[in-house]
Amino acid sequence: MTTSNAGIDDSVRAELNRLRESIDNIDAAVVHMLAERFKCTQQVGLLKAEHQLPPADPAREARQIIRLRQLAESARLDPAFAEKLLNFIVAEVIRHHETIADETRSGTGGESTVDGGEGAAGGGTPSS
Repeated sequence: MTTSNAGIDDSVRAELNRLRESIDNIDAAVVHMLAERFKCTQQVGLLKAEHQLPPADPAREARQIIRLRQLAESARLDPAFAEKLLNFIVAEVIRHHETIADETRSGTGGESTVDGGEGAAGGGTPSS
């Protein structure tokens, strides 16, 4: 949906631009933080695969959900939204861990960067 900005006051337009630049910077920071997180979780996936540990850790995931919901509440963010985001990330991490485990078992690597393929979130493992 597009709307015309023709009738917007210059001071309003300037404030919108300032706020949108801040949002763009925050979005960039979020992407970089997720990339760092996935680098760490990729290492966890390799360690799990090397020691034949399961890709998922439901007890840790449950603790992480509780922790993240508390953080969200203190930050005035909807805890349900925070939980949904974590669940999305954890699902992607588990998928990566399964891929790493399969590669390790088959001898095809395990060192590869899990690039996510079909719309995936990144190259590592979030819940780990």
